[in-house]
Amino acid sequence: MATLSDVAARAGVSVSAASRVLSDAPNARVSDDTRRRITEAAQELDYRPNFAARALKFSRTNVIGLIVPDLTNAIFTELMRGVEEEATRRGYMVLLARIEGMPEGQEAIPRLIGEGRVDGVLLQVGDTMRPEDLKILVEESLPIVLVNSTNPQSAGSVVLDDDLGANLGTRHLIDFGHTRIALISGHPASDTATRRERGFRAAMADARLDVPEEYVTRLGYEPRNGGLALAALAALPEPPTAVMVANINAAHGALLEARRLGLRVPGELSIVAMHDAWTAENAWPPLTTVRMPLYELGREAMSAIHDRITSGTIADVVVRDPKPFVVVRESTAPPSV
Repeated sequence: MATLSDVAARAGVSVSAASRVLSDAPNARVSDDTRRRITEAAQELDYRPNFAARALKFSRTNVIGLIVPDLTNAIFTELMRGVEEEATRRGYMVLLARIEGMPEGQEAIPRLIGEGRVDGVLLQVGDTMRPEDLKILVEESLPIVLVNSTNPQSAGSVVLDDDLGANLGTRHLIDFGHTRIALISGHPASDTATRRERGFRAAMADARLDVPEEYVTRLGYEPRNGGLALAALAALPEPPTAVMVANINAAHGALLEARRLGLRVPGELSIVAMHDAWTAENAWPPLTTVRMPLYELGREAMSAIHDRITSGTIADVVVRDPKPFVVVRESTAPPSV
């Protein structure tokens, strides 16, 4: 097995220079050519760093904790892929965990912090996390970066352009000729729900369309929440002909409820959902969605936590490249009346 000394000899540099470059140390002041020689030498020799020794030397584990509400959620697949690929590029491993649905779940992160198992945490805040629990977490000494959420205590964050995503989905319905458009949103305290409602309302205002208060529901992102929201909307004296759903999981619940109520989609009701996942094209009818850059969100989040660990930088980043776009499928059509 190749050693760091072997890499340094192959690249024609000192062992300390090779170590700084391969560990992404902030004091690695070397030329681009030297950096290239070192990384190429490491690849040619199939060099693998000794993480145990590195942890002892730098008081680091080179492990990042990625905490999401639900590991089975299809929309987290691309996020996790982005985090893992960027982590691998930077010489880190990723420890995955879920925080919701466990009675002791709120203690998971403090335990990781106290036992020194990870160098930092990427946290995707769930709808049901209490503000006081989040406050405790961001005040811990371990670096934490929030994923698609923000916090007034100045924890770093990397978020999507949710305003634009919801705006695009709503405009898609408006362009089809819908005027009675409702929003199925997340909990009122949710950052993403707030931003998506803002994007929805902006699109409606631009089109000079009214939004009756009963046309906006804020029950949550889970399928059962989407079903309950659609049932309430369908019971209105003048129900909407289209709904913008702020999360694809809630959209599946809305689609199932529409079928239960005998509403034809898209004949009597058009549905657009935020986020695109394999579940969307396998629904019936397949769901029109707004594809958000979740993979890029993961990579940016990993970069942000790395910078927080190595240099103390606290950044608030909005991922705008690539831009969100509408994936048109069979759940949307012009209104029938």
